[in-house]
Amino acid sequence: MVRIASHRLEKNAKFVNSLNVFPVPDGDTGTNMSLTIQSGFKAVNESESDHVGILGKALAKGLLMGARGNSGVITSQIFRGFSKSIEEKDTLTAMDLAKAFDDGVKTAYKAVMKPVEGTILTVARYGAEAGMKKVETTNDITEVMKAVVVGSKIGLEKTPSLLPVLKEVGVVDSGGQGLVFIYEGFLEGLSGQVSDEVYTPDEKDMTEMVNANHHQSVQGQFNTDEIKNGYCTEMMVEIGKDATTDEKFDNETLRNYLDKIGDSLIVVSDDEVIKVHVHTNYPYKVWAAGRKYGSLVKIKIDNMRLQHETIVDDDEPVTPAPQEPVDYAVIAVSSGAGLTELFKSLGVTHVISGGQTMNPSTNDIVDAINKSNAKRALVLPNNGNIVMAAKQAIDLVDIPVAIVASKTISQGMTAMLSFNPEAELEDNKENMEDSLDTVKSGQITQAIRDTEIDGLKITKGHYMGIVDGKILVDDEDIVDGTEKMLDKMIDEDSEVITILVGQDGNDDDAQKVADYLDDKYADLETEIHQGDQPVYPYLISVE
Repeated sequence: MVRIASHRLEKNAKFVNSLNVFPVPDGDTGTNMSLTIQSGFKAVNESESDHVGILGKALAKGLLMGARGNSGVITSQIFRGFSKSIEEKDTLTAMDLAKAFDDGVKTAYKAVMKPVEGTILTVARYGAEAGMKKVETTNDITEVMKAVVVGSKIGLEKTPSLLPVLKEVGVVDSGGQGLVFIYEGFLEGLSGQVSDEVYTPDEKDMTEMVNANHHQSVQGQFNTDEIKNGYCTEMMVEIGKDATTDEKFDNETLRNYLDKIGDSLIVVSDDEVIKVHVHTNYPYKVWAAGRKYGSLVKIKIDNMRLQHETIVDDDEPVTPAPQEPVDYAVIAVSSGAGLTELFKSLGVTHVISGGQTMNPSTNDIVDAINKSNAKRALVLPNNGNIVMAAKQAIDLVDIPVAIVASKTISQGMTAMLSFNPEAELEDNKENMEDSLDTVKSGQITQAIRDTEIDGLKITKGHYMGIVDGKILVDDEDIVDGTEKMLDKMIDEDSEVITILVGQDGNDDDAQKVADYLDDKYADLETEIHQGDQPVYPYLISVE
């Protein structure tokens, strides 16, 4: 079942990517979910057991370690609950399967502090509800799986009516579509009727796909846009080991306490381990609350890269770890040799190659932290779709780690200007995140299809100017489009403009833009650097 589901999603990843509502060539939900389920299949395939419960545990572990992007993380939580439900089962009955899907949905909803309907969660819920209803009238496990597939498709069709931003642009949730493909693979595995066909959208589907609006992407609903609490705090607790009190652990008690001192809260637990993520101004209170029930533990990480592997930049030869650990590791995610050098010049110690078109996995981030040989680490995802994977990664290391919630390359570089190697981890995180709002991030790229967004007509082949996730400019000329975008970014507080030239950009056009700025905004300072980034000919920051 898992093998066929992995194969089916891999075959259709391109279609899921096309549902990414932004009309630029960087849709990656399908790729992220495909790599996530492949990691789960690899773990199952490497297990020597035929016990369903043991295989379910392997699946959940593999998905957790390979989770990429927001949809991949949510998928891993669905199957975490699924595997927990079947852990004592040698084989599965129809009721066992239906209940496992139902438990998986409950786990996923609990993992997200403020679940949003019209997303992958809705699709999973509709599928589980259909399975539970079907098992009341049949003991045929295949029929139950068919009901789950049908129910999930109904949920997928409802996503536009449940989430206003989807209804506005007339599309279904891409993560939900990926989950439907996984469930279809399960059904094919059970029934023996395996299809190798790639899904071909009909005319209605294609119409939906071109009605795009990335800055209102459903997946963005899972990323905190404005951090009200200053510290992103993570912990993993081994229940009962060296606990500071005799108080019996209760998930709801801990969850309710943490909810009072923070937001963006995730608390998941089983009989042995508690995992917590919360944004708070009182990280020491979070750690103290965890220590009441046990001690922090370290989990050994194996490399589970399957394809499109992203690795820690190896510009320098690998050398044995020094005898004494270094104090700080500062880890950034970016793509492009020029960006790597710029980040290193600002104090970044490790660069993970990745970004919008190739999100690093949880395991990649864990691997970077473990290889750093540092006493503490800061992580800059530099992309909103990487934040959740980073948060899962820091559950799995034994050094203090903080995430600076940078969502763009420009934010990452601005944050590094506030980094102080002598400061405490929490102080650095707070200061670096405080600086994120001081920079505006602009991107220039080509539209891959015609569409209309917020009244702005987008023409295939034209250049779009995107400011902080919102498409503001469409122009057939890249220089004119860049200048128009900058006019919308610059205000009376602007002082410095930085132009990063990508693989598809050139220095001559960048200089034309710089000359335009010198003529129109004489008081502003303009810098041009080679970034070598893909997809975006120019990345521009205004500070």
